[in-house]
Amino acid sequence: MFSSFSSFSNPFRLPRFLSGSASNAVNIKSVQIHDVETLHEKRARTLKHLLKLNHVNHSLLYNQLRFHNHEPHFLGSAYLMGADSNHLNNVYDQESKELEPWHDSPGEISTSDWREYIGKHEYQRAYVDFFEDELVLNGYDWRKVLEEYLFQGKAPLINNLIAGIGHPLIHLGYAFEISSREVAMEALSMAASSYNFLHRYLDDPSYSKPTSNSTQSPLEILCRVRTDKRFDGLFTHKGAEHIGPLFEQRESALLEHWNSWHIADPTREFKASQLAAAALLVAPHKPGDNQYDFYLVHILTTSHAVRILLPLIPTKFQIPLVRQWWLLTLTMYITQLRPEVRLTAVTDYDRKNKDWVWVYEKALHGEHALDAHYVKALRAMKTAADTWGDNDEFYLKAAVRLAEEFDGWGGLGSFEAASAHQ
Repeated sequence: MFSSFSSFSNPFRLPRFLSGSASNAVNIKSVQIHDVETLHEKRARTLKHLLKLNHVNHSLLYNQLRFHNHEPHFLGSAYLMGADSNHLNNVYDQESKELEPWHDSPGEISTSDWREYIGKHEYQRAYVDFFEDELVLNGYDWRKVLEEYLFQGKAPLINNLIAGIGHPLIHLGYAFEISSREVAMEALSMAASSYNFLHRYLDDPSYSKPTSNSTQSPLEILCRVRTDKRFDGLFTHKGAEHIGPLFEQRESALLEHWNSWHIADPTREFKASQLAAAALLVAPHKPGDNQYDFYLVHILTTSHAVRILLPLIPTKFQIPLVRQWWLLTLTMYITQLRPEVRLTAVTDYDRKNKDWVWVYEKALHGEHALDAHYVKALRAMKTAADTWGDNDEFYLKAAVRLAEEFDGWGGLGSFEAASAHQ
């Protein structure tokens, strides 16, 4: 049934997981896949060894099981931007400082009960063990394990990759981009242990309803949300701790805006969503405030992950994955107090002849080269520019502005700010 996977031995010709109609698909080519398991150059060997080291030594969730291990994202981004072995080692050492060792789970997981423990963070180690056992049974073909556990069943795990502020989604994107079985099994484990209530909006079709004010513009909907008085006074400060209360108190209003995005032309609308993701991070930024919003950067990095995955997943999951990202975007936009998205803050920005070479130099050798989210954001914008073209230099200007002005992350919630997270 899944014989198409055999052609994955060629990393540059990537089939879809399953057959399906392309009539309602996002038609973009895959990014280049870097198979670090087989590449022989020193940089690739270093990345492979560091990924394995992280896999063995560090848990996926840490600091009271609230924070996520970004090591593979950071290492993968730095490698794909051209970092040498020394820099990769520095990245690993820096990111490892706050990570924690594995702790045993309360019990083991088997094929008969693996869904009974989803959403229980304390079973993260058990999920890694379980999926790695499945990996052995499938001859170390990690794609076959994904076929079975990501896409199958009435409530497939792929419909909840935005749990944990999208970190399972980001993790899965890097698993494919660097072709790492360790990172793939981590992504499955993170998806299972982080599973939460958001899955219902994708699994239950009754939540998807046509609206009378539909539009094909994500940015237009964000403007509507900004002026929607139903969200006024809902929260007094920014932070992800508001996600649960938002759905408890304003589910109907939120879903109204979620359903108002009419995806008539999937490729064109996904292109618009990628621009919106970059705009959400950079356009609200005010001169003189050098801290960028910590949670809005996740909208950009999850959009990057969606871009990586779309050419590789079953067609029937493409639009749901894009809508899943859109649900996360609206959620975080509201919890971050609906900042004004001023596109002129990007389009009118004077980049002073700075180009992508300069941006990459800042990412790899600038003063913030060891900040994971900063590096991932810059690379996400470059990938978007490569995907869609950048004749008006929107992505380049956004990246240059971020690279020039960035001096840390703001917009943290009370718990994250108290813990000085990342």
